[in-house]
Amino acid sequence: MTDDPRTTDPEQTFYDQVGGEETFRRLVRRFYEGVAGDPLLRPMYPEEDLGPAEERMTLFLMQYWGGPRTYSERRGHPRLRMRHAPFTVDRAAHDAWLRLMRDAVDSLELSEEHAAQLWNYFTYAATTMINSPG
Repeated sequence: MTDDPRTTDPEQTFYDQVGGEETFRRLVRRFYEGVAGDPLLRPMYPEEDLGPAEERMTLFLMQYWGGPRTYSERRGHPRLRMRHAPFTVDRAAHDAWLRLMRDAVDSLELSEEHAAQLWNYFTYAATTMINSPG
């Protein structure tokens, strides 16, 4: 047996291994609870209610990690950089986003391997969203 959590059970995706939809909903809910009170990130969400943004991120992450393809069925290709282009994403926003996401990932109490895999993706994704110096 390998130590790679992606190959622990070839019949299961990462999405399934970590608990499916409920896990991703908990993750994103915790993240947006932090966004709601964050003076740097909250203005990047023009909607009064963060619910629609929370739902979009949940559906995206579920699809990315091997769950239902609902995100693409509703919104098409993710195009993450394009969708974030209207917002100034500098190093401070990157750091704030990762701080809130770290708290959200830790709150799930996943196995060390699953938490690391998720965290590695988030650190990579956050870095690719930077579109402004500073």
